[in-house]
Amino acid sequence: MNKKYWLPIVVSAALLVSACGSDKTRSDAGAVPQTNAPYTDSISPLPSTLDGGYDATVAAERALTTNLIYFDFDDTVIKPQYQSVIDAYSAYLQANPTAKVRLEGHADERGTREYNIGLGERRAKAVEAALLNSGVSAVQLSVISYGEERPADEGHNDQAWSLNRRVQLVRQ
Repeated sequence: MNKKYWLPIVVSAALLVSACGSDKTRSDAGAVPQTNAPYTDSISPLPSTLDGGYDATVAAERALTTNLIYFDFDDTVIKPQYQSVIDAYSAYLQANPTAKVRLEGHADERGTREYNIGLGERRAKAVEAALLNSGVSAVQLSVISYGEERPADEGHNDQAWSLNRRVQLVRQ
């Protein structure tokens, strides 16, 4: 039998024996309360594999905490504060060569429908170019523009418009 299968078998057997061998009742004293809050690992900041090595795939998954990049009015330049989003998706896609991301471009309601479709596409293409420049394969990316058709905020003011000028990265 292959050596790599021995460790899981031995660990499983040991857990089974230890679980079955106890006749003590379980106490909830000292138990960690259940919450709906997201999991955070304060003990080990770097995810690791079973053998103690660093797992880039798990790290990339954890880094994908946001999937939005916002833009200024009538602009397609990615602001420096969104470089971490580009880096996280780049790491994720490079660690998962079969994964795909759809880049959805959006615009606020100002301007014609046709102009906003084009603006949303240019924004999505800017994000695509940043990901390609960081080493992501083109086959992993697709671009679509919704223009003003799918607003994040239905309001008609500066705050709503700023939320609607975005590219949303959607994992597929």
